[in-house]
Amino acid sequence: MEYDTTKLDEGVLALLYFNAHTDHGVTRAWKGFDWDTLDRLHAQGFISDPKSKAKLGRLERRRGAEGGGVVRRYFAKAV
Repeated sequence: MEYDTTKLDEGVLALLYFNAHTDHGVTRAWKGFDWDTLDRLHAQGFISDPKSKAKLGRLERRRGAEGGGVVRRYFAKAV
């Protein structure tokens, strides 16, 4: 089966955003997701380079916050 990588990337970005925390002005999230997807998110400027031994990755300030929009689009309850 082929997958729509754009939707996969958005889903992973939303999950990164869900579990992100900010400490000393740096927002980090657990990066235990598919490496190909993380590489694509890095190439698009959403996250720092995922190729490190650290279990947390940095959400980039300019693009990482877009995860909030993805979360609202897919998961917000209608009022």
